[in-house]
Amino acid sequence: MDFRIKETRKTVQDVPGWLTRSEGTLLFNLAKSCAGRGVIVEIGSWKGKSTIWLAKGSQAGPNARVYAIDPHAGTSEHRRQGKPSTFEEFERNISRAGVTGLVVPIRETSEVAASSFDQPIEMIFIDGDHDYEAVKRDFELWFPKVVDGGVMAFHDTTVWQGPKKLVAERIYKSQDFCDGSFAGSIAFATKVRENTGGQRLRNRLALLAKNCVGPLQDFVETQIENHQLKTRQRRKSGVPSPQV
Repeated sequence: MDFRIKETRKTVQDVPGWLTRSEGTLLFNLAKSCAGRGVIVEIGSWKGKSTIWLAKGSQAGPNARVYAIDPHAGTSEHRRQGKPSTFEEFERNISRAGVTGLVVPIRETSEVAASSFDQPIEMIFIDGDHDYEAVKRDFELWFPKVVDGGVMAFHDTTVWQGPKKLVAERIYKSQDFCDGSFAGSIAFATKVRENTGGQRLRNRLALLAKNCVGPLQDFVETQIENHQLKTRQRRKSGVPSPQV
């Protein structure tokens, strides 16, 4: 394993966020594999966990800028509870990770940001609003900006019905992508002008595998990481681990 992946795991282990190790490693490798033909974009950053994985991968590869798009206003429930913006914590986490120079925060919604974004995109990670119409809107807004050979990746496609339905329709069953695959709950594929019959068949097989294996893989990894997080928290507080 790349030692930089191990270092990044340590860097993000206390950063809040819903991202497993395999998903973080995937984002690192996708960013690292970029060839410098465009920038990296993230829709939905929250407190920066996935942003750090992308930026660290970019540092190991093309040093492409990572545009982190998030209004940092929280959910509607957060706003009703009067919870503060997540932006200051996002900035602190990015700074501690040493990637401030690569990350460009854009404090806007996906729709507003897309209206003026004019740079070619080589890799995009979409993890915004999980409602189907919202995910569909994100896809339609950003797909034209991705270069041929670029990668589109979507989070939470195993349980959340919005992302799950969108990637089935517009990624795995379309003629616009090849090399469809997944890691945990992230589905991803490479944009092409038009895929071949063989590539469409492989995409369909990847969709079948994702639907069968993805939910279990995601569940197991999440349980393991929740246990590890609780163990670290107990150690920091001086509370002994429960005896089995």
